[in-house]
Amino acid sequence: MTVYQTIEAKLTEAFAPVSLVVIDESEHHHGHGGWREGGETHFRVKLVSAAFAGRSRVDRHRMVNQVLDAELKGRVHALAIEARAPDEAR
Repeated sequence: MTVYQTIEAKLTEAFAPVSLVVIDESEHHHGHGGWREGGETHFRVKLVSAAFAGRSRVDRHRMVNQVLDAELKGRVHALAIEARAPDEAR
């Protein structure tokens, strides 16, 4: 399973999102810190889930980081998070 697939599966299982987009932005960071040949080092996740209702932005980021702890300690160098509750979705 790729890092992309692992991120997608873990976030789906943890948050049952209404919407989930995982973007591998590694090529935008070619030659910068943390970049590795083959990519899968820099990601952006956009997710909408009822699990985020009533939670602060910091709490939402902590929740996502906790679910992806192994990936963040491993191959993933950077993770941009956009987490919203369904009533906040754009």
